[in-house]
Parts: sequence; structure tokens; C-alpha cells
Amino acid sequence: MEITIEPPSGRQHTIASGSQRATVVEVGGALRVYSVAGHQVFDGYPLDVRCTGARGQTLVPWPNRLGGGRYSFGGEELQVPLSEPEKGNAIHGLVRWANWHAVEHTDERVVMAHVLHPSPGYPFTLALRLAYVLGPAGLSVRLDATNAGRTPLPYGSGAHPYLMLGGPTVDPLVLQAPGTHHMVTDSRQLPTSTAPVDGTPYDFREPRRIGDAVLDTGYADLLRDGDGRATVELATEDGARRVTLWMDAAVRYLMLFTGDTLKRTEERRRSLGVEPMTCAPNAFATGEGLEVLEPGQTSSMEWGIAAAGFDA
Repeated sequence: MEITIEPPSGRQHTIASGSQRATVVEVGGALRVYSVAGHQVFDGYPLDVRCTGARGQTLVPWPNRLGGGRYSFGGEELQVPLSEPEKGNAIHGLVRWANWHAVEHTDERVVMAHVLHPSPGYPFTLALRLAYVLGPAGLSVRLDATNAGRTPLPYGSGAHPYLMLGGPTVDPLVLQAPGTHHMVTDSRQLPTSTAPVDGTPYDFREPRRIGDAVLDTGYADLLRDGDGRATVELATEDGARRVTLWMDAAVRYLMLFTGDTLKRTEERRRSLGVEPMTCAPNAFATGEGLEVLEPGQTSSMEWGIAAAGFDA
């Protein structure tokens, strides 16, 4: 039998529109590349390298951490594997390393699909569709999750893009972010409470330089525009170039991550992780923002990236 040698992220699906290029991969249905006019505004990973730091991955059926991997649902005590054993947590759900397949692929659009079948600790069936579309407004990403089983199931979702503007670090960049409250966490990075950002290093409601701020911080009560969108904007000091990540109304929480704890030192503070989440960290245990999908019910979230100043 002839064996085809594939890259660590599996099959590659490239889309393009004008000066924009994006590559979506089989493993995790993840975004690996997004560039504008030849400039990387998304910090992905090379073709011959396995994904690190959850770059571009979709986080389902929960984003962020689940303490001890334990939760109660439907009168049962459930335990999922600990994917962050050093802290005793299960992190970022169950589909990051699964094989997704392309069900639609045109020049400007690719749709990836995956069915999460019942497994230890998550005995439910979840059908997922993940659409990446390039257009005049940039990249948009829509996730639809449908309960394909016969019983209700707990659900939350998130995404893990990293934004960059080409410099060696994010320190000189100007950040504006919509969080009005930040999450106070324990030694396992599980939330214990929230507090107003007023007067703290976590307040980026008005644009300001990142500087030496160390962020691995969750936010709630996001400021929104008239369409219900919340936005995070990263810009050069002179404002000539900027990249914006927007999130729809389904996204109620946000993480910002300067990457100081990434295992590879060359990746630390190189870009800013901007993680839209429909529920809070540890939501399976606390219920904070958690959805319960009935059989046949679909939950959707949408986010996207727009860049300016790169075509001049």
C-alpha cells in the first residue's frame, strides 16, 4: 500500500480574495495562515510544524479550562481527560486534534465539518460546521454546532487566533479592548470572581501601548457597538497599520494573552492571543455562560479579522 506523507496539520485548504490569503487545515479545522498584501496579520505556524499554543484552533465543547476535568450534568458526575495535567485541568475542549473534512471549497470560502461522537466524560453527539470566508471586509469565521444526539448536552465554544503586525514583540503596539471587568483567578487559572478594570493594568478600553503588561486575562461585560459586536484593535504606534478582531453577540467573554508562558521562547510576546468565548472559563462546573442544547438545536458564533494599512 502506498503511503502519502502529509504535513502535521494534514490536508491544506487555501482560499484567496484580492490581496488576502488564508489556509485552513484538516487537523482541528484550524486556521494556519492569514495574510494581507503579503503581510502576516495572524501568527500561525509553518507547514512542517505541529500547531503550538492552540494557534487558530476552535475550542469545543468548552473553551479555556475545566478544573479537574470534572462537572455534573443531567444527574451524572462526569470526568474528561486532563489535557493540562500540570495544573490539573482539561483545556480547550475535545476537537483541537480531530480530523475535520472540507464539505465546501471555493476560491473565497471553505467549510470544514466534524462530528464529535460520545466519549468518556462527554457522552453526547455534536455536529460541527466551521465556515471561513474572505471578502472586502476581511476574514469571517462562523461556527455552527448542532446537538445530533437524543439527550440535552452542555456546550460552549471559543477560538484562539493570535494577532500580529510584523514587529519582534507586541510591546510597542497600541491595544484597545472592550472588557469592562477582568477575571480574578486562582493558581490553576480558574476564575474566582470578576472585578472592574478601572485603575488596573487590565484596562484597555481606551487605546494605549501594551508595554510590559503581562496578559493571560479573561474579560466579561464587553462593550459593544450598535450591531452588538465587540472589537479588539491592535495598531502600530503611528496608527498607520492596524488589525481588528470582531466578535458577534454570542461571544460574551474574551481572553487576551501576550504569550509569556508559551513553551517556545521565540513565540513569547511575538503576537497577541485574542480569544472570543461564548462562556466563561470553567463554565461546565460553574454554569457561567454555559448553553444547554436540546436535541436538534443549533448554537452559532461568528468572529472575524480585518486589517488596514497594508495595501498602501
